[in-house]
Amino acid sequence: MISDSAATIFILSLAMIAMFIHWSFHSPKQRYLLNRLYVWMLLAYSVWALCMLGMWITPSERVDILQFLDALTYIGITIPGFYLMIALVFVRGLERLPKWYLLFLTVPLFSVLVCLTNDWHRLQYQHFSVLRKDIVFGPYVFVTGLHSYICLCVACVLLFRFMRENPHRLYIKQCLMLIAGGVVPLAVSLAATFSSWNAPITATPLGFLVSIICNGIAIYRFNLLDITPVATQHVLDWISDCYLILNEKGLVISYNKPFSAVFASRYGITENRYLRDCVKEEDVSKKTAIYNIITAVDACRDAQTTISYEQAATINRNGIIQKNYYVTDVSQLVVNKRPVGFVVIFKDITQLKKSMKQLQDSQTRMMEQERFAFLGQMISGLAHNLKTPIMSISGCVSAADNLVDECLESLDTPSVTPDDYREIFGEMRDWFQKIQESSAYMSDIITAIKGQATSVGTFNESFFTLDELIKRTTLLMRHELVIGGCTLVAEYKNSQAITLHGDINNLVQVLGNLVSNAIYAQKQVGGGCITVGLEQEEEQVKIYVKDTGPGIPSSVRHRLFREMTTSKGAQGSGLGLYISNAVVHGKFGGTMWCEDNPGGGAIFGMTIPLHPPDPELTTPTRVQKEGGAL
Repeated sequence: MISDSAATIFILSLAMIAMFIHWSFHSPKQRYLLNRLYVWMLLAYSVWALCMLGMWITPSERVDILQFLDALTYIGITIPGFYLMIALVFVRGLERLPKWYLLFLTVPLFSVLVCLTNDWHRLQYQHFSVLRKDIVFGPYVFVTGLHSYICLCVACVLLFRFMRENPHRLYIKQCLMLIAGGVVPLAVSLAATFSSWNAPITATPLGFLVSIICNGIAIYRFNLLDITPVATQHVLDWISDCYLILNEKGLVISYNKPFSAVFASRYGITENRYLRDCVKEEDVSKKTAIYNIITAVDACRDAQTTISYEQAATINRNGIIQKNYYVTDVSQLVVNKRPVGFVVIFKDITQLKKSMKQLQDSQTRMMEQERFAFLGQMISGLAHNLKTPIMSISGCVSAADNLVDECLESLDTPSVTPDDYREIFGEMRDWFQKIQESSAYMSDIITAIKGQATSVGTFNESFFTLDELIKRTTLLMRHELVIGGCTLVAEYKNSQAITLHGDINNLVQVLGNLVSNAIYAQKQVGGGCITVGLEQEEEQVKIYVKDTGPGIPSSVRHRLFREMTTSKGAQGSGLGLYISNAVVHGKFGGTMWCEDNPGGGAIFGMTIPLHPPDPELTTPTRVQKEGGAL
């Protein structure tokens, strides 16, 4: 029979269910599929509880009424079906219930019909009684029991697998609560059916009350309605990056909508299909995306590390052809120290490439402007620099011409000896040597000016010594040094023979800019000595320019190389140091710096590695620079 305590629990349960259903119909959450399924589960349990209360108040001699109420209690075994539906909707992120899910309710509803007609066929009960020990079940009881066990077990397995695949704290709480709602009634039913426990007929409905409570906590306390697996999928579908998940053998497990639009639709990639089956013969020669993915996955498996490469893809969007660029990362999935698959992520860098190209073009234009400004500054002193050697050559030619006349006049003079002619020829050789030196000086000036006149986009990389760098800079800045009343002093410290690789004209421009700034600073204190120094520290070299001027204000110093900042007021643009820093960093992998001169003034310099890293080798896992276009 049904105890009074069990009846009290059913009455309280019905009261709580009634209040909850009333609240649910006025809640905005009623539109959610999980909410509707849970409400149907509550209604089924309510029918079950009402039938149990009806049996509680019915006299034991009214077997016909008790048997009728017992038949209606089989509506309660729809609860395992609703429980399985909730698990499937949660795990798969469904927003609409597939119609075939209703098949889970066919056995319970048919069981009600079987019980109502039990007197005709005796399939459910051979002998009916409200006492469990007196009940003799018929063969159909195995159908109802098996249906409940299968629904509960399948739901628990699905939830457990989902929890392992998505080890998020919120998902774990939700799954554990839902699993508890299935394990408790399953354990009670198994114990009541197969053990020696003389369980009352209320044991099973009380066990499913735990399922009702646990499902309610998972859905409403842990926000199962608001935070579902489909939300994660929506985020993955919304982002422009593509992702692909493969198992260890290359079977396609999952991918998002961007991957479907860019790659899957073109190559016929679908879930549960091996990626290698999508490769065509021409893919190997054209290096298409699928071939690159397979190659990278093989490399990732062999190297046990992340493989990265760049993939270009030509996409037709609304009749407009555009080329997208992706940085593809292939990583291995490891579960319990065992490789189980691969994640291939295509990071969309198209806009980044466009922005970098625009930035590079803008920087190139500024470098051209700064170089032309520097060249214009050099041109003003070019006439003076060339005038001195030209006048020297003219004087040497005049002196040599006089010696030639003297030699011709003395041809018929007996007193002139061969030694006299040798003396005249020696003097002529000295004048010719001076002409050669002046010509070489002019050639060096023209070479330096020509180098600065070369376009920024022209690559003239070669090996050069620091001594050559100082020499060219000194030639170009000589006139400005004289005008500013300054002298240039070198502090080599045995480093002038160091060799660097790159475009020497770039460093000449940078060093010339530093010397020009130092001249400006020295002019404010009446001229003076400017020091150009070289110093080697392990695998890098320091090149610096030291002045004894007024120094750099602290408010300006920290912004000198990051912004177009100047301490010259209206006479400066701030472009020089900004571009110089970009040249040193971009062309030579170095850095620029500024510090106070202990003797007054400032020290500006650059630190350049003797062996800068190859940009192509900065990413050790890169397998190729760019894949083929689709």
